[in-house]
Amino acid sequence: MPPLTLVFITRTFGCPMATLARRVLDDYGVPFREVFYDTDPVWRERLLAWTGFLSVPTLFMADPATDPDAPIETPAPLEAGASPRGIDRGAMVTEPFEDELLAWLRKFGLVE
Repeated sequence: MPPLTLVFITRTFGCPMATLARRVLDDYGVPFREVFYDTDPVWRERLLAWTGFLSVPTLFMADPATDPDAPIETPAPLEAGASPRGIDRGAMVTEPFEDELLAWLRKFGLVE
């Protein structure tokens, strides 16, 4: 499998969960591509379609060879109106706490 890219969806103004996720990624030296839903309407619509909310951070693994702007697999569905917070949806996780993010990153071999 070709190398995957971690995509980090966030916003330009403060978010404690995004700050936490960015700190974890930086602490572990995990490279990521950051995109902002509040400055790009395409990313806003994608985020709403995938999570049902403007929930950040939302992180997913993408295959740059096939589609650098989409998860490598369709995220596991959520119940209508259910919060995506902290749920490992396969190739996507939204608003994870540190332990949830680390477990998700381990799945992809990005941290030990």
